[in-house]
Amino acid sequence: MAIIEWKKVETVGVITMNNGENRHNPEFIRAILTSFDEIEGDPKISSVIIASSDPKNWSQGIDLQWITDAMAKNDLQGIRDFMYGLNRIFNRILLYPMPVIAAINGHAFGDGTIMACACDFRFMKADRGFFCFPEIDINIPFLPGMQAIIRKAIPYYKLEELVFSGKRTGAAELEAHHVILKSCENEEALMREALAFAKSFNKKRPIFGEIKKRFHRTIIETMEKEDPAFIERLQLMLQG
Repeated sequence: MAIIEWKKVETVGVITMNNGENRHNPEFIRAILTSFDEIEGDPKISSVIIASSDPKNWSQGIDLQWITDAMAKNDLQGIRDFMYGLNRIFNRILLYPMPVIAAINGHAFGDGTIMACACDFRFMKADRGFFCFPEIDINIPFLPGMQAIIRKAIPYYKLEELVFSGKRTGAAELEAHHVILKSCENEEALMREALAFAKSFNKKRPIFGEIKKRFHRTIIETMEKEDPAFIERLQLMLQG
């Protein structure tokens, strides 16, 4: 089974992450960007859902084993290329000319949570899974672009609590604070609600893409102008 697959459900392109914890590494980056390209190539698709085949995890974020191995090999340029690759995913979602909907059926941690925040809309399963920014506990500061992404998805008063505490938050609480559109009873309800919502969109791609471009202009500029200084110096983790 491919680590990422997609299928067409009427007017919806459903991307399914198939690699368990769905951690982000260079293979993941290539696969998800290819899926977005292929979906955009079908003019009859008008929305996208990102789902997971794992009942426990949506995405646990960066593949720590991969990045640890890269550090051990002193593959510094590989790590830089990987970080720029993550930004390509975020950029693609932020500027995608149709709605991108996260169907969060399990844990979303770290970079997985940031990817969910890059999406236009979020639904989440209530009976299992947490939404969490663990960076405060593992000495990893957000890149400026990541900060900009999560600020567009989460009310600032709630964002401060989640970021500075590293607390694990469930679907009901996220719905109450408008981080997700709906807390769904179980996985079946999650996909039913997400698909019904996705099918409700039949907007023209040029205008949808242009509005997203204007709405997210400052986020894109932050990724392009501020992130490279940290990535090039590999200031990705604090010591102590």
